[in-house]
Amino acid sequence: MTTTSPRNPDVLIRPLREDDITAADHIMRVAFGTFLGAPEPAAIFGDASWVAHRWKADQETAFAAEVDGELVGSVQAALWGTFAFLGPLTVHPDLWNSGIGGRLIEPVLDRFAEHNVRLAGLFTFSDSLKHVGLYQKYGFYPRCLTALMARDVGAASSSLQWSRYSQHSENERTAALDASRSLTDAIFAGLDVSAEILSIQAQGLGDTILLWDGSRLAAFAPCHCGAGTEAGSGACYIKFAAVQPGGAESRYLGELLTACDNYAASSGAERVLTGVNTARHEAYEEMRQQGFRTRALGIAMHRPNEAGFSRPGAYVLDDWR
Repeated sequence: MTTTSPRNPDVLIRPLREDDITAADHIMRVAFGTFLGAPEPAAIFGDASWVAHRWKADQETAFAAEVDGELVGSVQAALWGTFAFLGPLTVHPDLWNSGIGGRLIEPVLDRFAEHNVRLAGLFTFSDSLKHVGLYQKYGFYPRCLTALMARDVGAASSSLQWSRYSQHSENERTAALDASRSLTDAIFAGLDVSAEILSIQAQGLGDTILLWDGSRLAAFAPCHCGAGTEAGSGACYIKFAAVQPGGAESRYLGELLTACDNYAASSGAERVLTGVNTARHEAYEEMRQQGFRTRALGIAMHRPNEAGFSRPGAYVLDDWR
């Protein structure tokens, strides 16, 4: 791409449209690949995908930056009840340091305000002063590291009953969604990831694993699996997981991870991926005990500067990418 005035381009910020998706996806890959020094920047994520399915799930928080009629950047976000996270935000490398990133953040924060978001977060490079500095200008504060973790799929069986959301009847799905909201609300008031469960089901991105202790939902994990999802070929990605508070969290997390392994194996995946904020000390240590190893680190930034559910005692897995 070319521009006549890269330092002060005449930028139009508008909603991201369906016909922007291919270009937005390409820019995202080139931007991350260039920053990370990949030999072929556009190939950095292989067949994993983010932009298209996130746009289908929530068009309200997706925005585009346009210069001279050409897409040059985009941003997306996720609304999880009273919590929301921003990202990915990417600008074509030809226009880095031109102020477009900040322009893209502004309408997302307006959406957060409209939805009465109590806490907003994002994941960024912990060693990039540029990225951290940009987000600090908009009220995000750097807090604890987030570990991106992985382990090979194992062959153990769970001692608790587990099921897949897709296997349930409509009435049972409604009850499971209600139970998931109750569980996350007990961890952080108003936290609600039911939109992720519904998006995965509607778009065929994977499934949500439900762990039961009798008739009680003990834990759950919306998962992406395979090519064209956030997992990519050969992988199952736990996008979010939460465990019922009450004293059995360590056991429940271990059983949930085993259930996710079993689901991954049945889907042809060879490894399970997820993220956990290191402020959740017990959850992070349990992940290490369960054989997960850190493959990359990023930093979680919060707006306002409050712990939210990234704190000791919260058994939650996510990474806000």
